[in-house]
Amino acid sequence: MVKGTAVPQERMRRIEAITDSSLSHLSVEELLLELLDRVIGLLDVDTAAVLLLDPSGQYLVATAARGIEEEVRQGVRIPLGKGFAGRIAAEKAPVTLESVDHTNVLNPILREKGIRSMLGVPLLSAGEVIGVMHVGSLSTRRFTQEEVDLLVLAGDRVAIATQSRQTYVSRTAAAVLQRSLLPAGLPTVPGMEFAARYVPGGGGEVGGDWYDVFEVPSGSIFVVVGDVAGRGIGAAVSMGRLRTALRAFALQTDDPSDLLDRLDEHVRHFEPGVMATVLCAVVSPRRDEVVMSCAGHPPPVTVAPDRPAELVDLPPDLPVGVGPARRRRTTKLALAPGQGLLLYTDGLVERRGVSLDEGFDRLCDAVRAGSAELVCGEVMFQLLGPDRAADDVAMLMLARLAE
Repeated sequence: MVKGTAVPQERMRRIEAITDSSLSHLSVEELLLELLDRVIGLLDVDTAAVLLLDPSGQYLVATAARGIEEEVRQGVRIPLGKGFAGRIAAEKAPVTLESVDHTNVLNPILREKGIRSMLGVPLLSAGEVIGVMHVGSLSTRRFTQEEVDLLVLAGDRVAIATQSRQTYVSRTAAAVLQRSLLPAGLPTVPGMEFAARYVPGGGGEVGGDWYDVFEVPSGSIFVVVGDVAGRGIGAAVSMGRLRTALRAFALQTDDPSDLLDRLDEHVRHFEPGVMATVLCAVVSPRRDEVVMSCAGHPPPVTVAPDRPAELVDLPPDLPVGVGPARRRRTTKLALAPGQGLLLYTDGLVERRGVSLDEGFDRLCDAVRAGSAELVCGEVMFQLLGPDRAADDVAMLMLARLAE
């Protein structure tokens, strides 16, 4: 009787040690080490380690370890599908090794330290592998199904904490990166006025929207708005690289179509898989004309004191990074005193259940000739109101001051 109740009680004690709610206050780093310590005690093993999948998705990198800390200090990397840890990740299932040797374990540290038997489980998030957790023993042993189940339980706890932390870090890093790449201040140009807005989408994960204004030695002013496809840190990093490349090309040409041709070639050669829409407008040194080229981007809105706002009839060539190279087109627009031009990304006009034409109509109704700052404020008030944007919104208004 006593023996029969001891087994369930011991099992419950082990489960509680892994799922203890008091661990919730710990940081992910602290939680990983605390769980590894508890797993070592509960399974009576000599080592425990967590390896997480790197951003490339091709390697497992030692992130936390107990017993053999050298795994982390030496930056152990295991190719996906290779060796013990790689096999666990590839099969998405627990793996046990009763006898460790060079044929089944790639990491030489484990062999040199005398590890004889190992048990490992995958760390899964929404069915996808994000890492591996494994334990090792200096003596040869056969792990029981109960021990496998316990390590699976610990792995689930590690996966939840790790994924939560990675999501938070990724969003924070992407937001910081994106904001650092937006102009800290718009240039002061005699006879011109600029204003801009940027707001992240309601999902909390930033994308690749950006705006930029800069003057080149010829006296021309480049005004750019773009949107890299995708979300998160990857889109923000790609946006930063495209913005830098575009600025470099602007020192070589004042023709916006030529600039977008060069940017397209750059993306297709150096950034495979990246796609972006870009609208580039170049204001002449006399400030009386603007030349534009569009790479799959929504058309700008023009407004003058004597007429209502309207969309510029701008041919939309292919986005950069899409399809074969093809000569892009330009459109010239006279820029009279008091006239303005509004560039924006699609998050401003696209709404679920609302046609794009209706979104364009609402935008044109909200734009009035006047101060660039007032125009931006009115557009945001009319089109977003109290609601958070579903997608990122970048907007840039330029206006030639009235004489």
